[in-house]
Amino acid sequence: RELLDLTCRLANTLKKYGIQKGDRVAIYMSVSPLSVAAMLACARIGAVHTVVFAGFSAESLAGRIMDC
Repeated sequence: RELLDLTCRLANTLKKYGIQKGDRVAIYMSVSPLSVAAMLACARIGAVHTVVFAGFSAESLAGRIMDC
């Protein structure tokens, strides 16, 4: 129930900032319940998402964002 609550709040926040179905979102977070909720929030509103971590090089990060 807590995960659903957090996911819905994040989805509403993303929508408030103009993210909508089909938009691309890069999630840059450490592995945590919040990052899981962020991925689910993107899926909930239909936004395409990719997850990137601090260990990625600049080229790797750019490639993932462009591929998204």
